Amino acid sequence: MTIKTFIKTLSANDVGTTGGHMGGILVPKGDGELLAFLPKLDPATLNPSAWIDCETPSGQILRLRFVYYNNRMHAPKGTRNEYRITYLTKFLREEMANARDTFEISKADGAARYKIRVIPIGGGSDASEDDAPVRIRLTTGWRRVH
Repeated sequence: MTIKTFIKTLSANDVGTTGGHMGGILVPKGDGELLAFLPKLDPATLNPSAWIDCETPSGQILRLRFVYYNNRMHAPKGTRNEYRITYLTKFLREEMANARDTFEISKADGAARYKIRVIPIGGGSDASEDDAPVRIRLTTGWRRVH
């Protein structure tokens, strides 16, 4: 069984600390591997979307919306041309997610549900690493975990 996993370093906008209206986590249009991992959406349709069932670490099932806001291609004055995963606000707040934490989404081949979790910026380190030099995470956005 193959499990694919993608992670994204959360921004202040993703976790709602900028004071702006959060429209979900941006999924880059140029990342074909990530887009193939998520449900296929028809760009010929205005703002196509699909609901995806996701299991949290506590076993709760959340329904997230994967949407392609594409009114730029369908309306004369349309401005949006972006993919997003929405309906995450409550989950991120419950997980006490902060900017620079990591959002993870994974799915096994043939599985009906995705699995999601938030990994705190200090997650996975043990006490012996507390005295180690501070490492700056230079990679932002989404990346595949191999």
